[in-house]
Amino acid sequence: MLRDRRIAMTNHSTLSFTRRGLLGAFAATAVAAAPTCSSAFGLLRGAGDVRRIRMYSGRTGESIDTIYWIEGKYIPEAMNEITYFMRDWRSDATRTIDARTIDIAAAAHRLLDVGEPYMLLSGYRTPQTNALLRSRSRGVAKNSLHMSAQAADLRLRSRSVSQMFRAAAACEAGGVGKYSRSNFVHMDCGPVRSWGS
Repeated sequence: MLRDRRIAMTNHSTLSFTRRGLLGAFAATAVAAAPTCSSAFGLLRGAGDVRRIRMYSGRTGESIDTIYWIEGKYIPEAMNEITYFMRDWRSDATRTIDARTIDIAAAAHRLLDVGEPYMLLSGYRTPQTNALLRSRSRGVAKNSLHMSAQAADLRLRSRSVSQMFRAAAACEAGGVGKYSRSNFVHMDCGPVRSWGS
């Protein structure tokens, strides 16, 4: 029942756009913008001033496919849905997701020219969840940006970790970690840096 409500919320937010905004969204599909800018925000400008994110969660079975920016503004309802989708699934706790992280993920997705949605492995984490994961793996930072809702761990079936890593790093907008053994890429909106193998 709750899952149905979430799906309905996603559908409702896409229907609440202005007619002008929807026309812009459809027009954006005809624009073939070459990624010539060096930042995620520059890469997204070529999308006709429309930004979209598509993800699913293997943990919760939920998915999201939403336009979250249109005509120069973030859409609060869409950002709220993204925040809920990227919650700490272990505790159902939420914290407002930093829109810059979504911009980086969306820009990298655009560079990869892929139709499939990201698989979200980890978005927001409570300090308790982060401590639990740290006790199981040396790869989890004590002061992880996941705890401030500024990071996402993502995977694509049709692209390698190296391809995803290069696309996210090309955005030059935050931290990018390559976790080849675990088959995912970490993207965050912290200082520009990269790590991993």
